[in-house]
Amino acid sequence: MRPELAALVLAVLAGPAAACGGNFGGFVSDLKSEAVARGHAPATVDRFFAGARQDPKVLRADRAQGVFQKDFITFSRALISKNRIVNGQRNAQKYASTFQRIARAYGVSPGVLLAFWALETDYGAVQGDFNTLNALVTLSHDCRRPELFRPQVFAALELYERGDFDPAGTRGAWAGEIGQVQMLPEDILRNGVDGDGDGHVSLKTSAPDALMSGAKMLRGLGWRPGEPWLQEVVVPEGVDWSRTGLNHQLSVAEWSRMGVKGRSAPLAKGLNGSILLPMGRKGPAFIAYPNFRVYFEWNKSFVYVTTAAYFATRLEGAPVFDPGNPEPGLSGGEMKTLQKKLQARGHDVGGIDGILGEKTREAVQKEQIRLGLPADAWPTRALLGQL
Repeated sequence: MRPELAALVLAVLAGPAAACGGNFGGFVSDLKSEAVARGHAPATVDRFFAGARQDPKVLRADRAQGVFQKDFITFSRALISKNRIVNGQRNAQKYASTFQRIARAYGVSPGVLLAFWALETDYGAVQGDFNTLNALVTLSHDCRRPELFRPQVFAALELYERGDFDPAGTRGAWAGEIGQVQMLPEDILRNGVDGDGDGHVSLKTSAPDALMSGAKMLRGLGWRPGEPWLQEVVVPEGVDWSRTGLNHQLSVAEWSRMGVKGRSAPLAKGLNGSILLPMGRKGPAFIAYPNFRVYFEWNKSFVYVTTAAYFATRLEGAPVFDPGNPEPGLSGGEMKTLQKKLQARGHDVGGIDGILGEKTREAVQKEQIRLGLPADAWPTRALLGQL
């Protein structure tokens, strides 16, 4: 190997900060050079990148995720329909043997995968119509999260070499996820399973492949076999609200001594859990067991994760949650104002985006404690006024 090429390879393997921006054609040329330096044949690289184009629709989608500004009750009611529950039950029966194999190999409960399958693609019916290569290259060129998307381009190249990716024809979500459970190329390389035995991993056309791959990924992310993930609870009014939230964890025995009870079934013995109040102390209440945290490795949105976990319990027989009577939440604009005020007081809210994520919740709870308010991490207009 020539010294200059060896130096380039070492630089690539050392993982320098991902270059982004600039002329798009030049950016693609740099990707091609890096691909060759990684050991891919130049002719293969040329064929792979031949049709790569910047997709402005991808950038618009990336900047328009207002759906996550909805509160948990609104969001979950919009996504969890009777039709999705019925179809989930049908698919549980249709793929019963696949779910049995998943239980033996990975210990992931059917409801968990059925919920992801439903919410991600409506059981494979709506997988997205963005050219995947264009989406990945566009997001790599964009300077918001190049460190996430640039490696996905090279993972897609490996899939192409295996015969499991078509640069011109593979289509999926705007963020580059592929298939019925929407996985990025790197995740497919690490966790792809040939569930139907045809010699290929096709998450787009094979439900067994998609379900087995999703289960393997969850297990790899830390899923604890045979354990619950979320359960609706009844929390007594006199509880210390400052101990609720994902940043606080107690044993089930401790929560029981404080009067917390499962709404429709006993709490799981021998585990730790966090009391989750997605809309404050007057709204729905859940206990989040250790497996719940794995959901955040799949999707970072608090409202999405909570909805997916709750939907999984519904698919396994849990009743509809008690909505309670929560205090009105903040609008997107009010939430941004709140985040700016919290940030000004030194809190890390994860960005001024108008979304009530976990960091904003933690900051709200700290300010509620400081102000002597019930510290349930639910921001209200009264709190906004006091800041």
